[in-house]
Amino acid sequence: MSATVPHPNSPNTGSKAMRAAASMLVLRDGPQGMEVLMMRRPQRDDDRSAGAFVFPGGTLDPQDAALHALCAGLDDAAASARLNVDANGLDYYLCAVREAFEEAGLLFAYDAHGQTVQIDNLADEIRQQLHEAASYGGKGLAHVCELLGLRLGVDQLAYSAYWLTPPGLPKRFDTRFFMALLPAGQTAAHDGVEAVEHRWMRPADAVDPANNLTLVNATRKILQSIAHFQTAQACFDYARQQRNIALVMPRLADGPKGQRPVMPEEAPYAEIARIDPDGAGHARYALDPGRAVKLSDRVWRVTANNGNVMTGPGTNTYFVAGADNTWAVIDPGPEDAAHFEAVMAAAPGPVKWILVTHTHLDHSPGSVRLRAATGAPVWGRVTAVTDRQDQTFAPDHMPQHGDRIALGPQTTLRVIHTPGHASNHLCYLLEEEKTLFTGDHVMQGSTVVINPPDGDMRAYLASLQALLGEDIEWIAPGHGFLMPRPHDAIRLLIRHRQQREAKVMNALRALAPVDTATLLASVYDDVPPGKHPIALRSLVAHLRKLEADGVVYESDGAWHLH
Repeated sequence: MSATVPHPNSPNTGSKAMRAAASMLVLRDGPQGMEVLMMRRPQRDDDRSAGAFVFPGGTLDPQDAALHALCAGLDDAAASARLNVDANGLDYYLCAVREAFEEAGLLFAYDAHGQTVQIDNLADEIRQQLHEAASYGGKGLAHVCELLGLRLGVDQLAYSAYWLTPPGLPKRFDTRFFMALLPAGQTAAHDGVEAVEHRWMRPADAVDPANNLTLVNATRKILQSIAHFQTAQACFDYARQQRNIALVMPRLADGPKGQRPVMPEEAPYAEIARIDPDGAGHARYALDPGRAVKLSDRVWRVTANNGNVMTGPGTNTYFVAGADNTWAVIDPGPEDAAHFEAVMAAAPGPVKWILVTHTHLDHSPGSVRLRAATGAPVWGRVTAVTDRQDQTFAPDHMPQHGDRIALGPQTTLRVIHTPGHASNHLCYLLEEEKTLFTGDHVMQGSTVVINPPDGDMRAYLASLQALLGEDIEWIAPGHGFLMPRPHDAIRLLIRHRQQREAKVMNALRALAPVDTATLLASVYDDVPPGKHPIALRSLVAHLRKLEADGVVYESDGAWHLH
């Protein structure tokens, strides 16, 4: 492995400077399918990856830039464009080639006739000289090329992945991953210094816990991403065709099972990035019941211990700062003594307002205890429907759509009436932070159940559409973590409902007249049967919408098309 040298293209995301690096996935076909070369790192006290199986690779070295003239089939301009950097992109390719030579004894190169070098067929004396050149502290690739009259086969590599290690680590790496097919006539051999063992393994076997391999996060994820390929050529061809390789940067967070990297596709990722951008370690990957989490200078969150199939990880109670360290509480949660105590303990200051998004049993009942303890007035709206509603709810104020609640000179909540999930549903927009508290109107990781008669699919879609006109940057849902890109999330919900409605119509065209139970089995064939009682509510909501649209009608217990 080369000396550590920061690369001019390396980003400086977080408090630690990046070390530019490259790594190589060498592929071949084995008896049971595609295999990848894995190298085990030695045990070192200062190495977080000690003892782990990795791909050949390391940090860029000054000699990589000096090898440009010895490359075949790819120049720096083309390499830089491929990696989306201004210049010196070829250094990453050359680093990968060099590390594969130094650590695994594999030489990606062409001879004077343009043929791929086959090391295994060379004379023993030349092979010994190559071994000495490749060894730790040896003369290096330039000497090898001079010795044999070679050009380095950087065009044999396919750029396949781009990872940054998480902020907060003492050492951070900006790593480009490449793929290449094992050159004919070459056999891998670990160097005994940077790699103390090597194995050819199927990706699925490498990540199988039964094989007990120590793998770093990036290695595991990349192996999982290619495990479905049957042949090395198919995997390489796919990598060769890829463009605009996305940057992947996990983030570290704590939780019930200790610290771990959180991936961009995971629910807590955006919140972690917002509240702990430098990886200081105070963000969480789980919504721990009763734990107070600071989301901004104005907002805190406490989650109730009522997680289930309907409430996900539990119901969120939010604090929003007002003047003189007074606070508003949004959704005090269920009638639960432990959650009430957690809310009182988490309160950053006196509670002056209690705001409710809607009166379902996991959101509003806690207002009774909280009002008695704080004397704060309750704001919210009632509904004439009694089914699954909080019968204890008695608001002091019934806000109207567009009302603005001035909590302080620089903190304003605007009321947005969003009927659909419930007729009395309200969202609260924190204008100064462009954060929308959505209750159950938008939830993370789940669609919203629309339960007639109080739930109304037509009203729900209209409310979602109206929110697309709001200037919002974050959603603070009633269930889940902070959500970025609110308009994308809202459009996704609208599209999901439109697709489900299309399935209802297709089923009706094929089956009408048809009873609701038969429709349910057809329209929700992608939902586990155990969840069909919940899905039935939304199906009825879709049917009532189509009925209001004049498309269907119900007669004698069956649904018909007009």
